[in-house]
Amino acid sequence: MLFELFVHSVVDYAIYMLDVEGRVISWNPGAERIKGYSEEEILGRHFSAFYTKADVVAGKPAEELLIAAEVGSYEHEGWRIRRGGEQFWANTVITALRDERGTLVGFGKVTRDLTERRRSEEESTGWRLAFAHFVRAQETERRRIAWDVHDDSIQSMIAVSMRLQMLATQRRDPALMQLDEAIQGAIRRLRILVAQLRPPALNDDDLVASVRDYLDDVVAGWGLDCTLRHDFAAKPPPDIVVTAFRILQEALVNVRKHANATSVVVSLTGQDGGLLATVADNGDGMKADLEHSREVSSGEHIGMASMRERAEAAQGWFRISSGPGEGTSVAFWIPLGPPWSARK
Repeated sequence: MLFELFVHSVVDYAIYMLDVEGRVISWNPGAERIKGYSEEEILGRHFSAFYTKADVVAGKPAEELLIAAEVGSYEHEGWRIRRGGEQFWANTVITALRDERGTLVGFGKVTRDLTERRRSEEESTGWRLAFAHFVRAQETERRRIAWDVHDDSIQSMIAVSMRLQMLATQRRDPALMQLDEAIQGAIRRLRILVAQLRPPALNDDDLVASVRDYLDDVVAGWGLDCTLRHDFAAKPPPDIVVTAFRILQEALVNVRKHANATSVVVSLTGQDGGLLATVADNGDGMKADLEHSREVSSGEHIGMASMRERAEAAQGWFRISSGPGEGTSVAFWIPLGPPWSARK
């Protein structure tokens, strides 16, 4: 009695029974809501009415009953048909029902409508492809600009510098030497720009190696004591590697420019199906009057806004916490697969 009450109270699942031939012999309100048939309309009809014409021609309904009878149950996801011909994506489970002697007496069938989930997954896949394309296009353009600056501007300036040095030596003109020093300074700044546009350490296939190489090759050269902590064993796609690396790169550059720190710790770990990364320094921290002692959500400078935009574009989140004399910690999380809700 209680079980029957339960079955007839469920509206999110179609729960019904078939006889051994596959004809519908019971029907709950969830089945009416999902399938569209009233109990009077469907009782006695073969359950193949819920299958596409292609599946019926292929003998799929009979095959599913046969498998369920042989092994006890059968589960499948695929297209099903509502009353009126509308298709919907469903998860179905067929369970063979036997009496105390083991004789097959019918089947129980449970159907879930997963159309919205499938649509969400398709949208997520589309978003992932679009995001990956955007990141690839952005990095391709950065690489092109870096090559142009290196092969054109820097090489031309080196040629000018060499000519100036020769003339300065010949004429013993201090003004020419000063001009050459200015050009040499511009060349150094352009080389820094090239390295920022496309860091040699960036390997699209290995985030941990990229971060480690950047800390060793670049950050350590700033006079900072660098530590990398990680338990991150996943192999994220290139767009996620690049996105995470760029956020970390910007955070580390901010430490160099603004923190007055002597050490920085970078942490990479897996959490909630994504990457959780932090950059923590032992610097001066941010001024209390800017309300950075809690969490920055507005009034950010360009670097902070860029980091936040990258994380949120990847369907993740970004936080900064700091206090005077307490150092600053940047944290962000980005999903490794299609986006979903994460704990914040």
